[in-house]
Amino acid sequence: MNATEIIKNIEAEQLKAEVPVFHVGDTVKVYGKIKEGNRERIQVFEGIVLKRQGGSSRETFTVRKFSNGIGVEKTWPLHSPNVEKIEVVRYGKVRRAKLYYLRDRVGKAAKVKEKK
Repeated sequence: MNATEIIKNIEAEQLKAEVPVFHVGDTVKVYGKIKEGNRERIQVFEGIVLKRQGGSSRETFTVRKFSNGIGVEKTWPLHSPNVEKIEVVRYGKVRRAKLYYLRDRVGKAAKVKEKK
């Protein structure tokens, strides 16, 4: 057994059993675990998925939302134990793999059409 097979086996153990189906442009709610001292709570981060990148256990996705008029982006590892669950709110209709152009837009211009 060579090194790449050992790494693949370790990564396969870290994968989550069920991952929801979502794509770039979808609006999602990410339930993330946050530790404050010795307490742990769940905080919801809702926004549009700008990108998905990587593969297997290293896959990440970036979510963008507006908080008090300021754009906030957060990148989450898909298979992280700190991500409690991912809930799809709306399915977006986009023609790109990365929606970086939304960073320059505000208000209605930053909207993504909904799939029917």
